[in-house]
Amino acid sequence: MSRFFRIRAALICFLVFFFTQHFTMQRAAAQAPGGSGEKTLTLPAPENPENAINAQRHISLDVVATDSTGRPVSGLQQSDFTILDNNQPQKMTSFAAVQGATADPPVEVVLLIDLVNTGFSRVAFERQEIDKFLRQNNGQLAYPTSLVVFTDTGTEIQPQPSRDGNQMADLLESSNSSLRIIGRSTGFYGAEERLGTSFTALSRLISYEGTKPGRKMVLWISPGWPLLEGPNVQTSSKQQQAFFSWIAEYSNSLRTSRITLYAVDPLGTGENLLHEFYYQSFLKGVKNAGQANSGNLALQVLAVQSGGRALTANNDLTAQISSCVADASAFYVMSFDSAPSDRVNEYHALTVKVDKAGVKARTNAAYYGQP
Repeated sequence: MSRFFRIRAALICFLVFFFTQHFTMQRAAAQAPGGSGEKTLTLPAPENPENAINAQRHISLDVVATDSTGRPVSGLQQSDFTILDNNQPQKMTSFAAVQGATADPPVEVVLLIDLVNTGFSRVAFERQEIDKFLRQNNGQLAYPTSLVVFTDTGTEIQPQPSRDGNQMADLLESSNSSLRIIGRSTGFYGAEERLGTSFTALSRLISYEGTKPGRKMVLWISPGWPLLEGPNVQTSSKQQQAFFSWIAEYSNSLRTSRITLYAVDPLGTGENLLHEFYYQSFLKGVKNAGQANSGNLALQVLAVQSGGRALTANNDLTAQISSCVADASAFYVMSFDSAPSDRVNEYHALTVKVDKAGVKARTNAAYYGQP
């Protein structure tokens, strides 16, 4: 067996152990104090089991309708939309057209600066572009915005969202966060560290933001964490079952927390052509464990599956951020009640169709039903 495959096998074994422990104790981990500089996350008391089951079966969706140029379309009515669950039309139980500027509660934009998976040479550029975004329009942000700085020593979370972009830019400029301390580890151990800390940060952020009302748009500014996929790579059935459980967990928790994830790549055009498109081979829905791979947990894949976008290969990071935030200007909230599933984590493909020429809808790609 080649050195590459031995390393990959060891790394997947690490991930199986990590996620088994992590999702079993996710709630407790989110309540525990984090590493240096990390905000303690406090979660509400457990729900009544009957209420939790009803919440699982009540499928609420944040839907962005866009025209042929990708701009959000406002002014649509409930009769313009059809929700399909596994290609079967569903009866809507609620519908609301939302203008982002007047949404109550307001849409929150979360800018997550990933210093773990971003190369040192791009960090300065990334911060400069974020500074430009925050200071445009005289520093008046359209939506309450939070900064999250993700490092290997912890996750620093801005206590309260703000519309004061100048103040936030000053805060970012004065930040003393370590720049890529994790960079001292390379190869296998560097990948292991980055994967473990990345998934911990994502899970805790979902738990934390899930306690807040309203829609949240998380812009994860990063080329993404390492993928463990490649030609002639074999994965055991046990590993695939673990991957499938994590895919279902993230799919459901992002939706129920009303988080739309955006993967915004700070790498410039042509810096990594393979990286730009490789994630697309994992976008197809995962119906069972036999179809599950680690690539289905890529940042870009999770973003697209949540109803967000994966933006790559653009030297204008400020424009990319603004493009994502524009999705909040007009959107629709609609829901339906699903039937009990025949088994745990039963895959249901979601599609929202719009009866308007040239208009497409973007929302969660699926949910995983429970008995």
